[in-house]
This record gives sequence, structure tokens and C-alpha cells, in this order.
Amino acid sequence: MSAQRQHAPVTGAHDSDQEPRILVQTICSFGITDHHRPLHVTEPIRPNPSAASSSRLRVRKRWDSISMAPHLDVARKLVWILIRSLLRFIFMFINNCVAIPSYCLYLLVLQPLRVLDAQTFWYIEGVMFKWLLAMVASWGWCAGYTVTEWGDDVRTVSEDEAMVIVNHQATGDVCTLMMCLQDKGTVVRKMLWLMDHVFKYTNFGVVSLIHGDFFIRQGKSHREKQLVYLKDHLDKFYFSRDRKWIVLFPEGGFLRKRRETSQSFAKKNDLPYLTHVTLPRLGATQIILKTLGPQQENGIVGKEGSPPGPANRAKGLQWVIDMTIAYPNARPMDIQTWIFGYRDPTITHVHYRTYPIKDVPIESEALTNWLYQRFVEKEKLLAHFYETGVFPPLDGQKELVSRNMTLDNAWLFLVQTFAFASGFMWYSILRHVYCWFF
Repeated sequence: MSAQRQHAPVTGAHDSDQEPRILVQTICSFGITDHHRPLHVTEPIRPNPSAASSSRLRVRKRWDSISMAPHLDVARKLVWILIRSLLRFIFMFINNCVAIPSYCLYLLVLQPLRVLDAQTFWYIEGVMFKWLLAMVASWGWCAGYTVTEWGDDVRTVSEDEAMVIVNHQATGDVCTLMMCLQDKGTVVRKMLWLMDHVFKYTNFGVVSLIHGDFFIRQGKSHREKQLVYLKDHLDKFYFSRDRKWIVLFPEGGFLRKRRETSQSFAKKNDLPYLTHVTLPRLGATQIILKTLGPQQENGIVGKEGSPPGPANRAKGLQWVIDMTIAYPNARPMDIQTWIFGYRDPTITHVHYRTYPIKDVPIESEALTNWLYQRFVEKEKLLAHFYETGVFPPLDGQKELVSRNMTLDNAWLFLVQTFAFASGFMWYSILRHVYCWFF
């Protein structure tokens, strides 16, 4: 007599789980029907916790790998920036170590020429000074930092005496000037800088001291003495070394440091409230105009103001050049960016306005108002630039006119080659001299 058994579904600890059960048919090995057919029994299979966990782990790893991809790209980019910045720093460190001592040693050897023919000596010094500034410009140039120029074409007055007033946002302003003035004839080798005294203690400080630049100390306690020192310095060096352009920052400091103080002063004295520049200071500007300007007449610096030409040379200042530096998105570039090159290629914009010296007053009140007007104009120029990305056209211009300033790569290569060759030459000479004596 055949017996048929049917087993109830097996239950276990997973009955409470909400996961769907998978039912399969299994053959009952201990039950045979009269017709010798196997008895089919349905029985649930318990879920395999390890298999489910492994599946979830694989999905999680796949998701993590997808989500980590952008982070890996960022990490690779950061590593490349760090490596490139390190290589740039090493190159520039060596560049300074060979170029600046070579400049000093050349001029030391040429001291007899300074006594016999000072004009030729300072001509040679000016050429080497321009090459040193070209090396600094090349650091930014090879990183993609370029300059676009707007406004008046100052190349037409590059051989005339001029005072250049510039807005000051960051340390990169000086590097920008070193670049954009390279193609302005003899301007770089014949220029004189007014800069904060802290630059005296930088790697370039000894070069500026030899060249005859003036380091000015800020602060009320030093102001009067510094103006006396400035006048003496100009009397001693400007004409004797055949200087042409004198560059200064009338704001007296960086925008971020002086803006709040300037705005507070403007509110108290009912003066223009400026955001992109600060109110300029009068002292150094007035001393320069009084010391270097042509003969005064009716409170005006001079009456020439005629087009540049040989007849107007050596008559004192002929022009005031108003330079306005603008950075994209109002993000100034500092010297660290210029050295390490970690910022993406950037175009710095420089706007020029030229004023004949006859239009510049010299009396304190009139000159103060004139300077304030220039910086109010700078404020409007910068506001327009930050809003539109371009400077407005000059009066009388119907179309915007801009020029992309370029540097000759072959010339920059030759300058760098000369610097490294000079460094090797002086090292060899000094090593032999040392061996002779010791």
C-alpha cells in the first residue's frame, strides 16, 4: 500500500523578513508513488545572507568608484599643479641666483667706466636692468598671464619725461608693469620707481638700490622726512642718470588694506565714496611735480604740453600718464601667483590716459582736487570693466580699441641664456680667484 506524504513548508527565523521567498520544487527522496513517480514537494529556500551582502557590497563599490572619479581627477590636477609650481619655484630661485649677482658683478667691474664716462655706464646698467625685468615678465608670460592695453597709445611719449600714476591692488601690479612696459622703447631702462621700503629687503632690492629707485616709508611719523628725502633723491639721480618715467602709486598702499580707512575719511569730509580704488595722497605727487616739472606759471606746472619731440627733452616732466590696472572678476594677482603659476591663464587689462603737464595744477588744493578727479574716473572705469569685461571708449572714440601686448619668445630665451651663461662665467672666475688665494 503506497503512502503519500506531503510536507508543510518549512519555516524558520526568516519568516519575519519582508524579502520575497523563492519556491522551488524538490524531489522527496523517501516517498515513491504506486506509479514509481517521484513525489514533488515545494519547499522554500532560505536567503543566503552572505550572498546578499556580497551583492550589496559590489553595488556599493561600483557606486563609490563612480562617485570617486571626479575626486580623482581633481586630485590629479592638484598634484600636477604642485609639481609644476615646485619646478617653477626651483627655476626662478636659480634664475635669481645667477642673474642678480651677475648684474652686480658686471657693474662692479665697470666702476672705472662710471668715473670716465658716466653716461655710457648708466646706459649699460639700464640695458641690464631691462633684461632683469624681462626675466620677471617671462615668469608670468610662460604661465599664460598676458596684458591687454586700452586707451591712449603711450608709445608716442616713451622718450619724454613723464610721471606715471597707477592704482594699487596687490603685489602683482609691479609684475604687470614690468611686462606691459617692455615694448615701450627705452622706458624700462630709463624709469625710476617709487615703492614701499619693504621691497628693499626682497631679492630685487639690491638691484633697485643700484638702479636708483626710491624706497618710501609709510606712516605719519615718517611722512615729512620722507618727502625731504624724496626731493633730495630726485635732485641727485633723476637727471644725472637720464631717467624719463617715474612710477608711483598715489594711494599709498594696497586696496584691501586702505579701502575701509579711505571710505571712512571720505564720509567725514564729504569726499567721493570709492570702492574699486582709494583716495590718493598728495605728498609724493606734489614733490615730484615741484622738483621735476618745468618752470611754473600761474600755479600750473608748465606751459609746454606740446607734442613730443627732441626740442622738448630735458625740460622736466612733459606728461602725466594715468594707468588703471584691472583684473578679471576683481581678483588681483599677487607675486606668489606670478611665481608659482597656479592660477589659470589670465588676461590683465591696463588702461592709459595721458595729460599734458600744462593741465596739471601744482598748488595743494587744486592738485588734490585734480588727483581726486583722476581716481573718481578710475572708479568709473573699473566699475564699467567689472560689469562688462571691457573698458569704455575714450572721448571722441566710436569703437573700443584694445591692443594685446606681446613678448618675443626668442628674445626672452636669449635674455635667459645670457643670464645663465653669465652666472656660470662669474662662478668660474670667482672659483679660480678663490683657489689662487687659498
